[in-house]
Amino acid sequence: MPKYKTSEQVLSLMKDRTRVRNIGIIAHVDHGKTTTSDQLLAASGIISPKVAGEALALDYLSVEQQRGITVKAANVSLYHEVEGKGYVINLIDTPGHVDFSGRVTRSLRVLDGSIVVVDSVEGVMTQTETVLRQSLEERVRPILFVNKVDRLVKELKLGPQEMMQKLMDIIKEVNNLINIYAEPDLKEKWSINPSLGNVVFGSAKDRWGFSIPMAQKKGINMKHVIDAYSVSDKTKINELASQVPINEALLDAVIKFVPNPVEAQKYRIPKIWKGDLDNELAKAMLAADPNGPVVMMITDMKVDPHAGLVATGRVFSGTIKPGSEVWLVNAKAPQKVLQVSIYMGQFRELADEIPAGNIAAVLGLERARSGETLIDVRFKDLQGSFEKLHYVSEPVVTIAVEPKNPKDLTKMIDALRKLSIEDPNLVVKINEETGEYLLSGMGFLHVEVSLQLLKDNYGVDVVTTPPIVVYRESVRNKSQVFEGKSPNKHNKFYISVEPLNDKTIELISNGTIKEDMDSKEMAKILRDQADWDYDEAKKIVAIDENVNVLIDATSGVQHLREIIDTLLQGYRLAMREGPLAHEPVRGVKVVLHDATIHEDPAHRGPAQIYPAVRNAIFAAMLMSKPTLLEPLQKLDIRVPMEFVGNVTAVLSRKRGKILNMTQTGNVARVLAEIPVSESYELASDLRGSTGGRAFWGTEFSKWAPVPDSILTDVVLKIRERKGLPKELPKVEDFLS
Repeated sequence: MPKYKTSEQVLSLMKDRTRVRNIGIIAHVDHGKTTTSDQLLAASGIISPKVAGEALALDYLSVEQQRGITVKAANVSLYHEVEGKGYVINLIDTPGHVDFSGRVTRSLRVLDGSIVVVDSVEGVMTQTETVLRQSLEERVRPILFVNKVDRLVKELKLGPQEMMQKLMDIIKEVNNLINIYAEPDLKEKWSINPSLGNVVFGSAKDRWGFSIPMAQKKGINMKHVIDAYSVSDKTKINELASQVPINEALLDAVIKFVPNPVEAQKYRIPKIWKGDLDNELAKAMLAADPNGPVVMMITDMKVDPHAGLVATGRVFSGTIKPGSEVWLVNAKAPQKVLQVSIYMGQFRELADEIPAGNIAAVLGLERARSGETLIDVRFKDLQGSFEKLHYVSEPVVTIAVEPKNPKDLTKMIDALRKLSIEDPNLVVKINEETGEYLLSGMGFLHVEVSLQLLKDNYGVDVVTTPPIVVYRESVRNKSQVFEGKSPNKHNKFYISVEPLNDKTIELISNGTIKEDMDSKEMAKILRDQADWDYDEAKKIVAIDENVNVLIDATSGVQHLREIIDTLLQGYRLAMREGPLAHEPVRGVKVVLHDATIHEDPAHRGPAQIYPAVRNAIFAAMLMSKPTLLEPLQKLDIRVPMEFVGNVTAVLSRKRGKILNMTQTGNVARVLAEIPVSESYELASDLRGSTGGRAFWGTEFSKWAPVPDSILTDVVLKIRERKGLPKELPKVEDFLS
C-alpha cells in the first residue's frame, strides 16, 4: 500500500510536469464510477479501505447519497508510485445520468485521459457512447475498465471461454466507437488492446482488477476469478484483491497510457484554444510552461458558504499564486486571486502556488463563470480564449417555482442565482407577464435534484408547478417579403423567412459555424457542406444560440450602418419568443431585403426599430407553414425476448417510434425515439409491463415537428398557460 501522502508532497511533485496525470472517470449511470473512485482514494490513504465502495466519498452531497447517483463533478489529487517513482494523479469523478452530461463536458476540457467504466453484463449503453464521444471530441485519451466481472460468474454462470468472449465483445464495441468518433490520426493510436494493458477487468466493489500484462506477471487468469466466486465465504475474493488490487491495475495503466501535460497540451491546445497559435500565450500553453504568462480555463464554480465563490479549473500555462492579477476574457474584467488550493474530495488544501498542467481551486474570482478563460492581466490585449463548450443536450423541461413562505422571496432569488452559477445547464428566467420564476433543466431528474439542492444547501422550501416541456417554433416553407413599419411610420423593413436545411443546423449546433468567424471562411464551409450560395452566405450578420441566422441582402441603404446594432437586437428578441406561442424560434433563416430609415436619430431609436423588425419577421413566419418542434429522447432498452411486445405497446401508446431492434441470446435491444412530453411516467410503465426486467438508458435525440393532428391543441394549451389570448395569431395582427 502506498503510504498516505500529505498535501506538501503532492504539491512538490506537481512541479515536475512529467509526473502529473489529469484523468476523469466517465460512464453510463450505475456502471460503477463512484465506487471505482472510492477504491483509488482508499489506495492513496484519503479514506479508510474498510469503507471504500460504500463510502462513495466523492458523492458528498446529501442528494447524491440519498439517490445513489452523482450529480456534480468532484475533484481529488492522488499520489501513486510505479517502480518506486511517485506520481500525482488529478482525478475527477463525473456524473453518468444524461441530465448531468453538461458537467461531463466541462470536466473533459481539463483532462488528458479518461477511464471509461463499462458494466460487464450491460455492456456499452447509450450514455457510454455519449461520454466516449465527448472524450474523443476533446482529444482526451480513453482507457477501458470492464467492471462488475463478478456478475458474469454469479448471475450469468459463464465458464472461462464464454467470459473471455463476452469481454472481447465489449472491447470490440468500444473500438468501433473509437473508430467512428476519433480523429483519423488518433484512431489506431488510441484503440483499445488488452494485450498492451490499456484494458482492466475487475470488480470495483470487491477491490480486485487486472490488465492482461499484470495477470501474466502475477500468474492469475479467469479461472481464478470463477473459483473465487464459487465458494460461499469471501476469503478467496479477498485473496484475489490482495494479489491484484484494483488501484494498482488502474493507476498503473493511467501512468503508462495517459500522456503527461507537456505531451498532451501539444495536441490538445490547437483543438480547444481559439486564437492565434503563434502568440506568447499559445506558445506557453503548447509547452505547458510554468514560467510563462498565466492562462487558466475555469470549468466549475462552487458556492462555499464560508469563502464565497470557488473557481476550479486547469492551469494551462504559468503558475497561479495568491495576489496574481488576472483578466477574465468573457467578463472583460480584471480580478485578483486571493487564495489557491487543491481539492481533496470536498475539502480544499491550501497551496502557495499551482504550476501549469495541474487543476487548481481559486478564491477571489467573483465574476468568473464556468467556461471562463483567465489570462495574466499584462497580456489582456492578446486575443484568444478557450473554445465554447458544446453540450450534448439542451434544457427541455421547465417548472415555475415560488417560495412556500412569501418572506423567503429574496432568499430564493439569491439561491437560484447561486445554483445557476454552479450549474450553467440550469436556466433561471422570470416571465415578465406572469411574474413567475422559471427553472429549466436537461430533464425531469435534473430539475428535481436542483429543487432538493435549494432545500438542502440554502434552506429554501418552494412550491412548484408540474414540469412542462419546452418547445421551439419553426417554419416549413419559404415566405414572401413582408413590410414591417415602425410605430411612427418613418422606418420600414422588408423581410422574408425560410427554413434552414438540416446540414446548416448541424454545423451551427456543433460549433463549426460561429457568428464571430471570418465571413469568407464561413461562406466556404456553408457552400461546400450545406449547399449554400457563396455570396448569400457571406452576408450572414447574426447567428443566435437557438440556431437561426440573419442575412443582410440589402445594398446601399442609407443609415443602415448606424442602426445595425438596434436591428440585430430586434432580430434576437423576435427569435427569443416566436409568434405562435412565445416559445424560442429554431432553424429559421431571416433575410433583410431592403429598408427605409429616417435620417433623424430621434426617430429611429429601439422603440421604433424593434417592433418594425419583429412584426415583419412574425408576419413572414405565419405565412410559411409555422410549426412547433418538440424535443425527442432516444431510448436504448434491453429486455428479455418474451417482453418485447409489451415494450412496443408502451412505446406506441406514447407516440414512440422504433428505430432498430437486435437480438443477442434471449435478450432484445430496442432503440427507439419518444417525445419528452410523453416520457413523464415512462419508468413506471416500462417496469410495470416487463415485471422490472427492462434496463434502459436515455439521451436527448433531436427536435422534431409536432404532428399536425395535435399541433393546434398544443399551441392553444401553451398560450393558455402563458396567459396569451386564446385565439391563434393572424398575419394581419402584425401588419399595420
